[in-house]
Amino acid sequence: MYSQADDKPKLASGFGLRSFFQGRSDNRYWQLSVWVIAGIVLLPVFAVLWLAFFPDENIWPHLLSTVLPGYIQTTLGLMLGVGVLAAWLGVSTAWVTTMYEFPGRRIFEWALLLPFAVPAYVIAYVYTDLLEYAGVVQGTLRGLFGWSSYQDYWFPEIRSMGGAITMMALVLYPYVYLMSRAAFLEQSMSLFSVSRNLGHTPLQSFLRVSLPVARPAIAVGLSLALMETLNDFGTVDFFAVKTLTAGLYDTWLNMGNLGGAAQIASLMLIFVVTLIYMERFSRRKQKQFESKNQGQSLEQFQLRGIKAAAATFFCLLPVVAGFLVPICVLGYYAYLYFDVSWTNKFVRYALNSFTLSVIAALITIIIGVTLAYSKRLNSEGATSLLVRFSGLGYAMPGAVLAVGIIVPFAAFDNALDDFLRQHFGISTGLLLSGTTFAIIFAYTVRFLAVSAGSVESSLAKVTPSMDMASRSLGRSNLSTLLRVHLPIIRGGVLTAALVVFVDCMKELPATLILRPFNFETLATHVYQLASDELLEQSALASLIIVLVGIMPVIFLSKSISSPRSRS
Repeated sequence: MYSQADDKPKLASGFGLRSFFQGRSDNRYWQLSVWVIAGIVLLPVFAVLWLAFFPDENIWPHLLSTVLPGYIQTTLGLMLGVGVLAAWLGVSTAWVTTMYEFPGRRIFEWALLLPFAVPAYVIAYVYTDLLEYAGVVQGTLRGLFGWSSYQDYWFPEIRSMGGAITMMALVLYPYVYLMSRAAFLEQSMSLFSVSRNLGHTPLQSFLRVSLPVARPAIAVGLSLALMETLNDFGTVDFFAVKTLTAGLYDTWLNMGNLGGAAQIASLMLIFVVTLIYMERFSRRKQKQFESKNQGQSLEQFQLRGIKAAAATFFCLLPVVAGFLVPICVLGYYAYLYFDVSWTNKFVRYALNSFTLSVIAALITIIIGVTLAYSKRLNSEGATSLLVRFSGLGYAMPGAVLAVGIIVPFAAFDNALDDFLRQHFGISTGLLLSGTTFAIIFAYTVRFLAVSAGSVESSLAKVTPSMDMASRSLGRSNLSTLLRVHLPIIRGGVLTAALVVFVDCMKELPATLILRPFNFETLATHVYQLASDELLEQSALASLIIVLVGIMPVIFLSKSISSPRSRS
């Protein structure tokens, strides 16, 4: 027998090159790398706070007395609406597909994740084209009933708060569904059996037993959905919903006040911290341990007749509304306008998206492996805390991240240019800000938590005896990582790289701000065309983004597959 603590490498003095590759004291270099990475990731946060407290022109009193209360009220209303609708869709569909047998259940287990591949701004563009006054739906209704103008009938306005809530909930509920279904599948069957033996119906058992036990997982999924709601810009801008994100863009780009934008960004950080705290608070002191009958098969209740049809229709509705309708509309327009859409510029935009996403995915994987392995070597103390801090970028809205990046990058570029002009008569121009480097940096900071979390989860499954065997053969930590761990966890690494790649392809707010002049990606290309009411010409780019987004859905569906045998 051995303890895990005894398995940790001993720290030794010396920082020589030989000790880095051969000696066991290279543990310190792994610790140092964590400090450096955490400092770089937290730089945008410190930059936003610094500029918010020390702006060149303080317009905070003006914002507070005019538009800021409206921004806050609209943001809270949007988050509340999306949260309620996403939680209802996600939890209910997860429970139905877990505990009931009905036609199509096995398909819905993974199909309910498909809306996850559709960006919120894309589905907003599609439904606006379908449901606005000049759209297909209202035009058909006017033709059927003989209505001549909008005064003859009532139809819900798609470009409204309610429309924004519905569009976002349709593509964000998979966060809640994913976490809820995983929690339901992992629950001990004995809890449900005891509840049933006490005379409770399946619905009562769900409300009194399964739902409270799954509450921590539901809170995690809901917090992720709300963070994406706070991050969204394309939908709220297209629907003219004045949230904090829209206000940040307006203050910076239209009013030309970066300090005011930083102040709004700092307020958004407070929202993010509040969401994280509420998520942590919701699962305080709650622990669930594996029981002896964890492998017991799930008891699924067979539905027949009207109940079975209702369950099928209920699960089919979000799949149709959140995925099938957008994909069919985009496919139809992409086919009709293919010759107009497929141009040399479009190919360049697609290459820009793929290139940036691939580079960002590789960088985040390298850094993620470094963080996860450093935490494995030093699971206690400051290292573990810094690894957690390094993942805060995922919680930062893209607009906030862009503000935090542009401030230090622009300051560095200006300082370097002034120095070289004065001493050497050379102008360097923009080296960091206003270049693709800023976009890649933003992608890396924002999605680092995805890669680090996946790699750390995979490393946790590798027994410590593998490390001991490698060290007994004289291998260094770096050699152990390259020759032992990476071949074992390559599946988790590839999955993380794929998810980061897709997230980068869909990212709009940060890309829109940080992109160089006359530089477009597929996401910004779609935004520009949709803003000009040219949805048909943006369909091909939107379709590519959606099809690429389907790939991680396959991995997500496999990740929640039940390890138990099904009855």
